[in-house]
Amino acid sequence: MPISPYMRDLRAKIGHDVLLQPGVAAVIFDTAGRVLLQRRSDNGEWGLPGGIMEPGEETALEVVPERIVGVYSGPEFVVRYPNGDEAAILSITFACRPVAGEPRVNDDESLEIRYFAPDALPAMPPRHRMRIEDALRNEPRARFR
Repeated sequence: MPISPYMRDLRAKIGHDVLLQPGVAAVIFDTAGRVLLQRRSDNGEWGLPGGIMEPGEETALEVVPERIVGVYSGPEFVVRYPNGDEAAILSITFACRPVAGEPRVNDDESLEIRYFAPDALPAMPPRHRMRIEDALRNEPRARFR
């Protein structure tokens, strides 16, 4: 997956060192209660759509955030990318519902976008499964992990 101009310029200054990267993720439920997942092009893994905040990003699906599921950080959110870059992710995760558009691969960051029943999720890193499970609990308060 190509790096954005923003991250390329930042990485040129600091190299592969760990960056604190605030980001967001969406647990998007369709009307049948299925969860939308993205298969990433950099590692082939399934997970929640989302990522770090970068200037000028947009998606093919418009959603309404209904609540904050949680704010997540910690060892399981430290990521080492195939090129050696490291990031400590702080993820604000929202439970959302789609209101316009159709899920589809919209850029070179994804290989596939698809809905899955919660009881038939593909293999994925534990940090994604944890946030889906938290969203399914439908608790009114956000979790802080």
